[in-house]
This record gives sequence, structure tokens and C-alpha cells, in this order.
Amino acid sequence: MSQPKFRHSLVAAAIASVVAMPALAQDQDATATDEYQGLERIEVTARRTTESIQEVPVSVTSVGEMELENNGITVLTEVQQFSPNTTLQNSRGTNSTLTAFIRGVGQQDPLWGYEPGVGIYIDDVFVARPQGAVLDILNVQRIEVLRGPQGTLYGKNTTGGAIKYVTKEMSGDAEFNIRGTVGSYSQRDIKVTGQMPLIDNTLYLGVGIADLSRDGFGEFLEVSYPNQDKENYNKDLTAMRATLEYHPTDTLFFRLNWDKTEDDSNSKGGFRLLPSLLAPIQIPDSVYDSYSSMPTWNKVELENLSLTANWEISADTSLKYIGATRESYSPTNIDFDSTPLQIFDVPAFYDDEQSSHELQITHHASSYKVVAGVYYDDTDSCGRFDAVLTVLGQAAFGTPGLTREVSGCSYGESLSVYAQGSIDLNDQWSLTLGARHTKDEKSAIVRNGLLFAPVYPLDGWVDGFVRDEDAIAAATPVVLGSDSDGDGVLDAPKSADWSRFTPRVGVEYQYNPDVMFYASYGQGFKSGTFNPRATINEPAADPEIVDSFEIGMKSDWNDRLRANVTLFMLDHEDRQYISVLPGETATDLNQRLGNIGKSSAKGIEIETTYVVTDALDVDFSLGYIDAEFEEVLDTDPNTGATFDKSELFTISNTPEVTANLGFTYNIQSAIGDMAVVGNYYHRGKYDLFEELNLLKQDSYGILNLGINWFSDDGRWTVGLHGKNLTDEEYMVGGYQFVTPDPSDLNDTTLYQPGLGGDTTLTAYYGDPRTISLTVGYRF
Repeated sequence: MSQPKFRHSLVAAAIASVVAMPALAQDQDATATDEYQGLERIEVTARRTTESIQEVPVSVTSVGEMELENNGITVLTEVQQFSPNTTLQNSRGTNSTLTAFIRGVGQQDPLWGYEPGVGIYIDDVFVARPQGAVLDILNVQRIEVLRGPQGTLYGKNTTGGAIKYVTKEMSGDAEFNIRGTVGSYSQRDIKVTGQMPLIDNTLYLGVGIADLSRDGFGEFLEVSYPNQDKENYNKDLTAMRATLEYHPTDTLFFRLNWDKTEDDSNSKGGFRLLPSLLAPIQIPDSVYDSYSSMPTWNKVELENLSLTANWEISADTSLKYIGATRESYSPTNIDFDSTPLQIFDVPAFYDDEQSSHELQITHHASSYKVVAGVYYDDTDSCGRFDAVLTVLGQAAFGTPGLTREVSGCSYGESLSVYAQGSIDLNDQWSLTLGARHTKDEKSAIVRNGLLFAPVYPLDGWVDGFVRDEDAIAAATPVVLGSDSDGDGVLDAPKSADWSRFTPRVGVEYQYNPDVMFYASYGQGFKSGTFNPRATINEPAADPEIVDSFEIGMKSDWNDRLRANVTLFMLDHEDRQYISVLPGETATDLNQRLGNIGKSSAKGIEIETTYVVTDALDVDFSLGYIDAEFEEVLDTDPNTGATFDKSELFTISNTPEVTANLGFTYNIQSAIGDMAVVGNYYHRGKYDLFEELNLLKQDSYGILNLGINWFSDDGRWTVGLHGKNLTDEEYMVGGYQFVTPDPSDLNDTTLYQPGLGGDTTLTAYYGDPRTISLTVGYRF
């Protein structure tokens, strides 16, 4: 699929379809009979107001509540199958941390202080950190995937796009729902949701709770730390939600949301792709098996509170306020080398707090509509990690161990004002104009030092070890911040600020009531930042900018075929790059963050739905992207000369081709209605790292099938779902701390030891084949 012939033919076919379909629409016989119910109207809030997806000049995928239920989708990452050029995957060592890329733009390192490239929103509240962003589906109305920069209406850190998790508003009636699931690997899930009116037609209370568990897909074959659970890739998660909705008048609405998640699943162990030079172990037979010298427990705790208030000032004007606070705490154990020896162990913890406020006004008139607002965000992100290299310390220095300890905090405030409007020039032509101005202020503290002992960040993680905070503070000096008297006490953090104006302009042409063409230019930016692994006292990276151009079509044909096509091109300037690679020797950790250069991408996204009969719908989506680094600048440490090394870089987590073919077949019977569903998802080959990538995933396909039964009275539902039925093994993350032999960089069988003195090349994998049975009852 990488041959030019395929690329040219694919783009040509798409352009031909855009040109030819209007004529086809006029020629077709519009004699749809009652046999066809027609295409569903899908509503989205991509432009911060409720509209039909066919009216929105944005490349957007919406997966609704019924589609989620019919396909047995239980977690946010599964939505990637239905959105072209999209990556949503678990990040390496946990179940709850998200790696998100759209159109080749994203962020895979979850360390505190780093900014995402894809924005995650829960009921229009921005989630600043990836920990806990792998959301389990609970009380959801739909999930929207907005592709391309959303810098005007959604602001910074949406350079790739945005994911919107939209929960259901309450109906006002008393309801109670319970769903239980059993399945492979002793899966045992229960979800309970309900609502009740406290004051009829005025005040409603809604609650939800989920307890989700399963055994591991594999096991830790050997664990050096005593009395540890040996399940690998298990799940042990509890989620709770409570909502209070208040309708004091017909024009006022208030919603107070609280939710909490506790994920006690074990830390995931990686699969070694190379034999260890130091540990006497075998490469496991299963990719889900591992070894560890660390505790296997892991935790992600999240708690959120949000308030939404909406005032319908008039029939055409509304004012909305959205305020939220979010806290997360995540102690974790990641054994990078996946051996029973302390070769490269990284215990860590993350502690984050976020608050935001947004005031938004929306006005609709006969010939125009406008959305404008003010947004403020205050985020504190702190953490500590210890890279424990005990074996290396004993061998090289004769010490009890060797630890690189890094700790610190990143503090940020962001204020922005925005407006976007759509103006009807006549019955067919309209113009979209938007702009946002953002000012970011950040400060950071980083301690970074080398300790000659096996140090863990929390007391009691190693038997008999007592953490001497004063001694460790003296050994890990302040390298980013101000410590004027040298006593280890900070006078003030290092600070910096950045501002950015991000515009959007578009034009739309309504060819007929069912066909719209559009073209747009939009810009997004990711905020500048400090390096949380810094070794020098200065800001690390300025903002990165993405300029995006799109030409698209939204079309419905005789209420049977929906075909939405987007051609896009983007330029990614001042691209921030995080490098955590081996240095010149096995004791060096090469930690860099900076603006290294630029990349570009161009491609196509096609999404179609065909109503074959009243009973059968077929969906097809295709994404193609040609993304590459055009310039990667580095400096020769010996000569000071600048040189381009872009030939060593690839765009990570971005397959050239993604495609999905699915169907829904509805059956009416005397014992109730049934829906048979299935889809085949193809994902082309991709790299997991940008620089000198050694983790290359070949193309693969995922086959899913399911059958759902609904009782005539609407109370009972039963669903049987099989996922990844061909049991494909595919990498979703990994670590590479190994150096290819410089005599032949193309021969990946030749390696030199990396950090820790071992050939550490490990991978994490997506879920194997699973079968589940879900039974639901609605009171």
C-alpha cells in the first residue's frame, strides 16, 4: 500500500466521487419505498452548539449510545476503530493512561508537565492529563472524534483534534438500569445506573456505579519482590458518578456532576523482544507474560466535580457557564527491563490538580450564528520518578545501587478569548470566521540527581529501606528553578509565558439540501513547556504550530447513502520532541526536549453509511495519510554545526491506512427484536517511536461479531460479543533502551547495551480474543 500507484489512484477516486456524486443525485430515481426507514439524523456539538453532523464543515465521527451498546464497546480506546486516521490506545504500563494521535499529531510520553496533542473533553471539560483518560463507558450519550486542529473553539493542545465524551441528560422519569457481564479471563462487570425526580419537572438526581474486573491475559513468571499478585494485564476498576439537574424555569438549567474512578489493576509487565544479557531468563512463550523485580501493584485515582449552568436569554441567545475541578493521584511501578533483576526499574508517582472556568454566549439569527467565550485554566502537575539501576551500580561502582532521581512540579495558568461565526451570504454560500487568543503562563521546578543507592519515591516500597529526605534533597540539586543560597530550598520556580492567536476561516457551498461542499483553513497550537527531566535551568520548548487545510463533502443520497469525504493537508512547525534515549555509555540517560523541526501530512478520510434494506445497514470508513518529517535539526557537540537528521525519524503511532467495514442486521421476531453486528478493522503498519525506531508493528486486522436481543417491553437486553476473534497480536506501546550497532543501523539483530547495561527492548500488546455475555434489565 505504500506504492505511488495506490496513493494516486486512491486520491483520484475520492476526487472523482466528490465531482460525480451531485450529478448522480440528480439522475437517481428518488422512489424510496416504505421498506426503507432512511438515514438517522446524528447530532453533534463539534461547534459548541447542537447541529446535525451533515451541517458541520468539520471532519467528525460520532458513535452514539445504541451503536456503543450493539457493538459491545466498553472503553474509549475501542472508538479508534470507527474513526479514520485515529489512534486511541493504552499507554504502556497501565490500563488507564491514554496515548492519542490524530492525523499524525499527538503525545505518547505521560510525564507530568508535558502537553497533549489531542484534547480530551468530558461534557466540555478539558482533561489536561492522560492518566485516567482511558474512560470506561458509563451513562454515555455519544462520543465524538473531531479530526484536525480545533484551536478556535477548543483552544491549545488540540493540534491533532479533540475527543468529546458526552453523557446523557436525564429524562425526568424514574429509571433504574442494571447490566452484568461475564466473559473470557473471568471477566465480571456490573454497571448500575438510575435517576429519580426529587421535585417533579424541576429537580432530578442521577447515579451510576460500575465495578469492572477480570483476570490477567498473562502472568508474571517470576517476581522478585515478595508476596505480589502475579496477574499481568488484569483489570480491577471502580467508577462512580452522581448528577443533580435543576430546572427552576423553562429558561434556566443547572447540572452538577461528580465522578470518581479508582483503578487498582496491576502495573503491566512488558514482553522482552531480546534475551537479557544480565538476567538468566527465557523469552516468554506468550506476549502477555513477563518478569519483574518490582511490586506489581499500581493505582490511578481520579475525582472530578463540574457545574454547568445555561440561561436561555431569548429564543435566539443563550449564556452558558462551565466550571470544573479535577484531581488525580497515581503511584506506579514500571519495570522497564522486565526481568527479575533491578536492571532498569522506575517507581514513580503523579499528583495533578486542575480547575477551569468557561463563560460562553451563543446567538442565532436568520442569516448568521455566533459562539464566543472566555476560558481560564489553572493546572498543577507534580511527580517523582526513580530510575533504579542497581545491577549497573554494583558492577560499575561497587555501590549498593545506582538511582537517577527526578522530581518537580509544573504550574500553569491559561486565559483565552474566542469567537466563531457562520454567515449566510445567500441561499447556497456561507462563510465561517473564527479566532482565539491564548496567553499561557508557566513555572516549573525540577530536581535531578544521581544517587548511589536503590532509592524509591515512597517509604516502604522496599523492605528495610527508610527514605532520608534531607540526604536525597542534597544529592538531587535544583536544576530548574531558583535556589540562591544553595540550601536546597527553592526561592522561586523558573517561569515563562507564551501567547498565540489562532484563526479559522472556511467557506461552505450548499449544492442542494442534501449535499454540502466546504473548504477551510485552521490553526492549532500546543503550549510551550519546561522539561520535567531537565538538567539545565531554562525553558525547554516554545509552542508548536499546526496549519491545516481541508476540502470536504457532506452528502446524503435518497435517504439511503451517506458519504462524507475530507481531503486534508497539514504543516507541523516547531515540532516539540521528547528524547529519552541511551547516551554514549550504559550509565548515561539522554533526556532532551525541544523544538526540533517540522513535519507534514496529507491524506483523505471517507465515511459512508448505506441503508441496504429496512433491516440492514452497512458502514465503511477509510483513512489514508502520508506523513513524514521534513526537517529535524540537531547540533554536533564537537563542532557546534547544525545538521538535519530527518532520515532517522518517522511519525509514530500513525498507520498509512486505517479502514473499517461494519454491518448491523435487525431481525424482528415473536420473542423480541435482535440486532446482529460485526466489523472488520484494518490497521496498517506503524512505528511506535519517532527516532531510530526499533518497535515496528506490521499491519493487522481485528474481527468483531455480536448479537443483541431486546425484549418487546423494552426492559430486557442480552448481548453476546466476540472481539479480536482471529486472536491477532499487535503492539500498542513499548520501551527501547538499546543501541543498534553503529556498524550497520539497518541490521536490527546487532545491538549494544543501553541504559542499565542490558538490551532492553520491550513491547506491550492489545487485547487478545475475548468473548463476553451481557444481560441488562431496565425498571
